[in-house]
Amino acid sequence: MTMQLKNIYIIMVTVLTVTIFFSCKNNFQEVQNIGLVNSGPLTIAENINTKYTDSGKLKSNLISPKMLNFSNRDFAYYEFPDGADLTLYDDDDNQSNVVADYAIVYDETELIDLRGNVILYTHNKDTLFADQLFYDQKREWLFTNQPVRFRTKDQIINGNGFDSNRNFTNAQVLEVTGIVYLNE
Repeated sequence: MTMQLKNIYIIMVTVLTVTIFFSCKNNFQEVQNIGLVNSGPLTIAENINTKYTDSGKLKSNLISPKMLNFSNRDFAYYEFPDGADLTLYDDDDNQSNVVADYAIVYDETELIDLRGNVILYTHNKDTLFADQLFYDQKREWLFTNQPVRFRTKDQIINGNGFDSNRNFTNAQVLEVTGIVYLNE
């Protein structure tokens, strides 16, 4: 009888060991990724003021009440859910300003995507209204393919797109759908 009990005990231990052995898997990588890919931002910053310089010269300044840092992603980006205020400086240090309800800065491409009630005030007193506007920091270029309204001192131009360098020396509305001439 004790031999039978001993065999039953050995069989139970063997079954338990085999069950534990096959139920375990190597998920160390999954454990490392918890909190990185599947959750929120890496950091959250409030009242940020970021300056972009090139060769010691200030090119742009981005101000926002809140920034979410997603640099822990494969394609890193920074999100500004409460809006952004972007000031651009031309070669003569003239300031133009872009405000938007929402913005994303893509780290790898240095592209700023401004969305929602985008208003651009140039140093020439021209004003652009759009739903979305991109600023390429590398090429120092503003553009969109969305509908726009561009107001200059003597006209309002409606169209489907906008292109301009940072200095606004060649600002143009693309696919013009209408022009209204203003009286001085």
